[in-house]
Amino acid sequence: MADVAEKAGVSRALVSIIFRDLPGAGRETRERVLRVADEIGYRPDNAARLLARGRSRTLGVMFTVHQSFHMDLIAGIYPEAERLGYDVLLSAAAQGRSEEKAVEALLGHRCEAVILLGPDADPAYLDELGRRTVTVSVSRRVPQARVDFVHSAEGKGARQAMDHLVELGHRRIVHIDGGRGPGSAERRRAYRAAMRRHGLEAEQRVIPGAHTEDSGIETGRLLLAERDQGLPLPTAVLAGNDRCAMGLLMTLTRAGVDVPRDLSVVGYDDSHLSHLMPIGLTTVRQDAVLMAENAVRFAVDRLQNPELEPREAVLDPKLVVRGSSGPAPQEPA
Repeated sequence: MADVAEKAGVSRALVSIIFRDLPGAGRETRERVLRVADEIGYRPDNAARLLARGRSRTLGVMFTVHQSFHMDLIAGIYPEAERLGYDVLLSAAAQGRSEEKAVEALLGHRCEAVILLGPDADPAYLDELGRRTVTVSVSRRVPQARVDFVHSAEGKGARQAMDHLVELGHRRIVHIDGGRGPGSAERRRAYRAAMRRHGLEAEQRVIPGAHTEDSGIETGRLLLAERDQGLPLPTAVLAGNDRCAMGLLMTLTRAGVDVPRDLSVVGYDDSHLSHLMPIGLTTVRQDAVLMAENAVRFAVDRLQNPELEPREAVLDPKLVVRGSSGPAPQEPA
């Protein structure tokens, strides 16, 4: 700032006034100061100015690399945070970098609150984190942790998918489990409950998996190997999420299985992947924008009013029918 003042021939105080966009400088002087600042590459350090006031006005977001639905959530977080006057800082959990490390990096950069997308951390850690700073968990509910929660009604979404498949005449419906992924337990319970409710308990089959393409690929290879041994393919698969469904679709279609004529596939999330596949994916939509907006508002509300107790938002999912699901194939006589 002193360099700008010297080169522009004004006082440092006047430079400060101009960069804070306050009255007190003429138009020509203002333009000259901004031109000089641009020439020497000076930019006001907004973060330092906020920290001098004891605030960073920054929300930290922890996400997982390669989780496409997290990208959809982040796209919704930015505009809502900006609308409320906050910046966003991202920190990724990845192989070799734990969620805890990603979160601590955000706190080290003085984020005022943290928003965790699909956290897999231990409940005790989430509770301890929630007592240290304002914390919002998106897509995962941990009742005993002092954290705000935003998630969809997972069971309701899985029921919609199952009812859709049963109405199409499917009986041999397999579920690829999402392992420890967010919402997996609720989706698994809803699948089993739906099979019982429709009198298909004897056809139940849950294949262990994860929210990854590899999980779908491995399941596809398993089902094809069983077919080669004389066992029938299921007529439908409810995948743990869209990434898993994509891996399954790739494996089956490359092996000559016609989707949906031979086998129907349903995903979960309605991430942008569901629009990129050669076959439009039938999936359960979670409203990423609405989830993101709720998460940001929860964080900001508690920053503005520390006495607020953590809250929970449960959003309704919606089945989106596309080309990957169709009537059950005719069983051989």
